[in-house]
Amino acid sequence: MNKSGRNLALEVPLIIFAIGVAFVVQMLMTPSKDPTVPHFAEVEKQEKDQEVMNVPVPKVDKEGEIPPLKIPLTYSEELSDLGEKPDWTKLDPYQEAIRKDEFLHLLTEVFTVGDTWKNWIAIGEDSAVIRTDNQDESQKYELFFQKEGESKKVPRYWRTREELADTPSDRPLAGLRIAIDPGHIGGNYAALEQRRFLLNENAAPVQEGDMTLTVANTLKDQLEALGAIVNLVREKTEPVNPFRVEQYQDYAYSKLEHNKGLSTQESVKREADRMFYRVGEIRARARLVNYAFKPDLVLCIHFNADAQPDPANPVLFEQEHFHMLLNGAYTAGEVEHEDERFIMILKILQGIHQEEAKLAHAAANAFVQEAGLPPYQYEPNSTRAVNVDGNPYLWARNLIANRLYECPVLFYEPYLMNGKDSYARMQMGDYDGLRYVNGQLRRSIYREYVDAVTEGLVEYYTEHTK
Repeated sequence: MNKSGRNLALEVPLIIFAIGVAFVVQMLMTPSKDPTVPHFAEVEKQEKDQEVMNVPVPKVDKEGEIPPLKIPLTYSEELSDLGEKPDWTKLDPYQEAIRKDEFLHLLTEVFTVGDTWKNWIAIGEDSAVIRTDNQDESQKYELFFQKEGESKKVPRYWRTREELADTPSDRPLAGLRIAIDPGHIGGNYAALEQRRFLLNENAAPVQEGDMTLTVANTLKDQLEALGAIVNLVREKTEPVNPFRVEQYQDYAYSKLEHNKGLSTQESVKREADRMFYRVGEIRARARLVNYAFKPDLVLCIHFNADAQPDPANPVLFEQEHFHMLLNGAYTAGEVEHEDERFIMILKILQGIHQEEAKLAHAAANAFVQEAGLPPYQYEPNSTRAVNVDGNPYLWARNLIANRLYECPVLFYEPYLMNGKDSYARMQMGDYDGLRYVNGQLRRSIYREYVDAVTEGLVEYYTEHTK
């Protein structure tokens, strides 16, 4: 970078500070608009369901069509829900791309819980031998480690901070490709996906899918103003998934029968619901992320909630919290799945965790500075989560979204939809300026969320220019 570029980069903190001061002054001096509660649509008649079991997603990538979303005819215990057998030859370009010590560190300290991975991966002097077929022990893939003194650039569609071009001080995110994934669906589907909180009949319902979309739309505008190229994975309170519940019933029945579950009409419907709004929905979004958008990172926007002691008599909780989730901590059962084992190895080889962790440190720090929330506490020696780098706000977990998105993912879990403070702010809706909430003059909870995410990204992507 030339001298003038360095001088511009040094101005970034001062410019950001000045913008922040101007924003606060503007809020204090400008009359606020009436608050707008995110729209909770009335239930309307659903469109006619898709009639085929192979619905192609529209072509949006010049390099080719997005692979069609499929519903397997039957359940397989060798794969994750709705999973497909992986093509292990896709790892061929990653031969000799990672050192043995680095591979072992990521495998044992980040990506697995316990040592049951040894049932599927054998570590030798120069290679790792990975079982590729659970039913046939002879089917294996040998991954050779990097030789001493050598290095290799691995294929991936996303770029690290260091690989991005220098940016002007007034557009610190110029050229950065971001996909924003507003968690869940909301609208008419909020009750089905169990992301709808109703405290009493006199209050508006709190629906996570509606609120995440409110955040996503404002965040998109703000990030684009800073130069980023932004795509929304979901643009409305409707599924990305082209299938509907009825089309998952055969698969749901097959799974229940295989697991010797009680396959009543009610249990099949419940399992089909989950396949539709959770597993199938995220798989549909993953196709957009990996084949159409190909971002440098994905921002998964969520709001948290604590379990109710008595769902029939909901209460608000005093203590709220915040944490962020990175991909990792694959359980014994997850490593046993052929497709999850493949994806875990691919993530290790692409170096996703290293970039994801650095991003998450900056993102979490900015969010805590904005929102002042304490960290969420996982149980000691958790069997489903691994702490990341000793940061109390960062945890590795194997969620379907941060697993299937083949790039760094920042998965936000702030506030409580049933928290005393946040609930009151959510009832105020989105608004300009400041308003009194719970005795304090505060921004809209949505604007606070947006600013916290933005500040974390600006801090991270300008750090190397300072």
